Amino acid sequence: MNNNNNNNNLDKYFKLVCYAEGFSCFLLFLVAMPLKYMFNTPIIMIPAGIIHGFFFTAYLILAVYARKLYKWDDEDFVFALMSAFFPFATIWVEKKLTKLN
Repeated sequence: MNNNNNNNNLDKYFKLVCYAEGFSCFLLFLVAMPLKYMFNTPIIMIPAGIIHGFFFTAYLILAVYARKLYKWDDEDFVFALMSAFFPFATIWVEKKLTKLN
């Protein structure tokens, strides 16, 4: 039962981090960067960058553990890792690759 509880927690946290990474990317690219470069207001860049960096790193770490949980083959796993480097792709990973077998 403990293993099942751990799997449920991993499933919940991985899905949450997928969305949080996508949202933080939105915050960074579509709010903080325009404020910095268009309106010369760079103050939001530091917290937005820290938040995005945290969720980016958390996504990569949790993806390693999620591979076993979701039974990803090598192709799915590499795709999940690579999606961290494309804006909002982690949300797609949550929708398509996080189906429990």
